[in-house]
Amino acid sequence: MKETPISKPHTACDADQILELITTSLDDDKAENILTIPLQGKSTMADYMVVASGTSSRQVAAMAEHIEFKLKQNKIAILGLEGLRQADWVLIDANDVIVHLFRPEVREFYGLERMWADDAAEEIVTVGTDG
Repeated sequence: MKETPISKPHTACDADQILELITTSLDDDKAENILTIPLQGKSTMADYMVVASGTSSRQVAAMAEHIEFKLKQNKIAILGLEGLRQADWVLIDANDVIVHLFRPEVREFYGLERMWADDAAEEIVTVGTDG
């Protein structure tokens, strides 16, 4: 039986442009501890993973809604959006970029970036400023 590769929807933007749109939106929304983890060579599900925190469920939800709006404005397919109702952990699958938005204590509990960064900590890029 021949395997058929799963194809992603074609968008007008490439992975780097999607990443820039998302990280700019998060920076504008005063997200905390924004990390971008390159996934090329580690996973076929996406090219990048973005992990960020909001100070409250309300901020996490607002950041997710702003990202969703900007992606739709730019005709970028959103393959999934989960967790918006409670907004403790929101997952946005923006095709080539997977976004995880957390409240700080939920982020600490799951330690998602530690799973993906493992020995490649030097590849993690911090975007924006905390303060």
